[in-house]
Amino acid sequence: MKKSVLTRYRAMAYVTAVMLLVLCTCMIFKYGFDKGEDATLVVSQIHGVLFIIYLVFAFDLGSKAKWPFPKLLWVLVSGTIPLAAFFVERKVARDVEPLFADAAPAVAKA
Repeated sequence: MKKSVLTRYRAMAYVTAVMLLVLCTCMIFKYGFDKGEDATLVVSQIHGVLFIIYLVFAFDLGSKAKWPFPKLLWVLVSGTIPLAAFFVERKVARDVEPLFADAAPAVAKA
């Protein structure tokens, strides 16, 4: 497995998590203060597209890391819970890093 698979997942996990927080803020302003209805629409659509990309990258990482279905499902669902993606991303990175150490070719010393 290439390290770029993890890098793509981590980038999308952060971007999706930040956009989810922005969306939650917009929803508070929309429903709590009757402000920013247009901004909420734009942010929700952007977040929706980014979330689909996140799902694709998370599924790709999970299938290459050969995760069991419950773990894959938890990673996919964590993108819908505000702040959860930040914590899950760190745990996933720690779990997947050893797979790269095993796959790295040994360098011969001269």
